[in-house]
Amino acid sequence: MIPVRCFSCGKVVSNHWEEFKQRVNEGEDPAAVLNDLGVTRYCCRRMILSHVGLVDTLAPYQ
Repeated sequence: MIPVRCFSCGKVVSNHWEEFKQRVNEGEDPAAVLNDLGVTRYCCRRMILSHVGLVDTLAPYQ
């Protein structure tokens, strides 16, 4: 689960996650995808680039 808002500036970033993930999996450059989506702040880019989805991994153990 990606955080809804950027921890630093508070801008909504979760609405870009699905398209970003899909386009990067298809082979596009992550930097170009973020530019195309309009994610220009370094803090917001960090939120998307550094996200690791652990919910599916940890859910069976709860």
